[in-house]
Amino acid sequence: MPAPDLTLPEIYLGPGEVFLACVPTIIGTILGSCVGMTFWCSRLGVGALCHCTLPRCPDPATQVTSMAAGYRYVDSCIRNLASEFDRLGALRCEVEVKLFGGADVLFVDHLNRRPTVGKQNSEAAIQVLGDEGYRVAAFSVGDTFGRKISFNTANGEVRVLRLT
Repeated sequence: MPAPDLTLPEIYLGPGEVFLACVPTIIGTILGSCVGMTFWCSRLGVGALCHCTLPRCPDPATQVTSMAAGYRYVDSCIRNLASEFDRLGALRCEVEVKLFGGADVLFVDHLNRRPTVGKQNSEAAIQVLGDEGYRVAAFSVGDTFGRKISFNTANGEVRVLRLT
């Protein structure tokens, strides 16, 4: 594996955060039951990473009081990023999306068979991405381990480190 490009600025995202880079940047985060999605348009040289904690905004009719609060929710975050990429002139068919996280790292009640937060996050992401006209190019979701991801917006490469 090649060494990381130390000349690029690095941004770390916490839960509920998003970063859209218009210049080459390394964006990273650590995911458990949350999902992270990378959006990359090579033609424009623009990339974004989001770190969503919950599947759906509780009141989609009114959205949320601020755009930043909406980034906690998979559905709101995808729609907001879609609007940003549209505004920048990216066609949805040319935006490469990758999906990560959604693990069962929290207490799992196997007797009740209720879907876990991680599973709900992954399912919401796949559905909303499809509804918005995006195709998932790559993914690493589910299981019982976290993931550390590092996204290079210069070339669209995402490195995934399994956390055990």
